[in-house]
Amino acid sequence: MQQQAPTEAIPEDWQTALAVVAHPDDLEYGAASAVAKWTAQGKRVVYVMVSRGEAGIDGMHPSETGPLRSQEEIDAARVVGVDTVEFMDYPDGIIEYGLPLRRDLSRAIRKHQPDVILTLSHHLQFPTGHLNMADHRNVGIAVFDASRDAANRWIFPELLEEALEPWNGVRFVATFGPSDPTHGIDVTGYWNQGLDSLRQHRAYLEYLGSESADSTFQFLTAHAVESGQSFGCEHAVFTELVLINEPWG
Repeated sequence: MQQQAPTEAIPEDWQTALAVVAHPDDLEYGAASAVAKWTAQGKRVVYVMVSRGEAGIDGMHPSETGPLRSQEEIDAARVVGVDTVEFMDYPDGIIEYGLPLRRDLSRAIRKHQPDVILTLSHHLQFPTGHLNMADHRNVGIAVFDASRDAANRWIFPELLEEALEPWNGVRFVATFGPSDPTHGIDVTGYWNQGLDSLRQHRAYLEYLGSESADSTFQFLTAHAVESGQSFGCEHAVFTELVLINEPWG
């Protein structure tokens, strides 16, 4: 599946981002390099994992996998300058779109008051043509809806009882791994830091096998180089930007 290279850079005139994904390691396949760039600029980025990825390693019981992958995500986040990682504890593999998820995401948005939200693609397929799993798709759609829900005091009014006032400050949602990217991010100088972040997922990469892990790193780097060539830099990642509260026009 061929991507059309975007020519416009993602806006960077913001201060706080909330990154919401389904599993530990979802952000480490490209987005982490952008996060490294932004934290180096002094921006604040908070990670929220909807699950702990406990169903991700066949042969290891979820009761062991969940805590292990959670710690690996915390370690991965630190590599790119993120010191806050929260877990919602939804069941890995069967995350459902619905009001409970929208409510919990609205709570996180009101709590952290981000200017922008980062997430993974909600589309059926990745640019490679591979199926995008249901957890990613359901979380992605819920993120869009929650970014609006969080601004309306009459949606989930029970959050007011938690002293969480409405937050209308989300400018846009940026999704990574989109089938139809709209914006590029120059991550030259930060690409390897993002790969180091991925390397913190030692148990999961070991489960994949050394050969598979090596090919993953090679594929990701080749794609970042190709994206960079089309975007006019050494390394780049692409995103699909959806406006939430940006002015019209």
